[in-house]
Amino acid sequence: MNNEFFDNMFSNTPIMAILRGLGTQRTLEVAKSAWDIGVTSLEVPIQTPEDLETLEALAQAAKERDFVVGAGTVLNITHVGQAKECGAAFTVSPGTSLDVIQACADAGLAHLPGVATPSDIQVAMGQGLQWVKAFPASVLGTAWFKAMGGPFPGIKFVSTGGMDAHNARTYLEAGARVIAVGSALEDPRQLGLLSELLSERADVPGQRLKGVANGD
Repeated sequence: MNNEFFDNMFSNTPIMAILRGLGTQRTLEVAKSAWDIGVTSLEVPIQTPEDLETLEALAQAAKERDFVVGAGTVLNITHVGQAKECGAAFTVSPGTSLDVIQACADAGLAHLPGVATPSDIQVAMGQGLQWVKAFPASVLGTAWFKAMGGPFPGIKFVSTGGMDAHNARTYLEAGARVIAVGSALEDPRQLGLLSELLSERADVPGQRLKGVANGD
């Protein structure tokens, strides 16, 4: 369920939005801007009670469009339960936790664990996961993605941390399947650049899934 879920969710876009600490109203406004340009994968980090309210409101708004949303910064089993209760369809963590992975499986939630080392990746693979969050991507650098592609050709990376419209293309070309952006969605100019990137990759046959067959 986990891998198929992310295969489907990311099939139409290589961009994911992280809506952190914006408050409910602003989150809904930014989400609409993201949805309007084709960014349909949204995550709300849940670190405060207000974040949970925001996640619940966004999950309802997404449902009306036949979209789903996820809960981010999921660090423990309690967070998994909160994410499920608020209507999240998936969870995202900054690191890899076997307890969280199992709790998500039990709750029927797809999970995206954070990785930064080959050992992290092997742990995720040992649980049958193919999609992982490379974090912090800007610190890891593009060379890291190219290096990890060799021993782990079947792993699909969501590049997170320090990503924006200006470096998105570079990381996608380095081997990331998806770029997770945050503040870029509140910058009209970057929003336009992201829209252009989405259009370009949609217009070139095979470009969006470039590297799938080659294990890049």
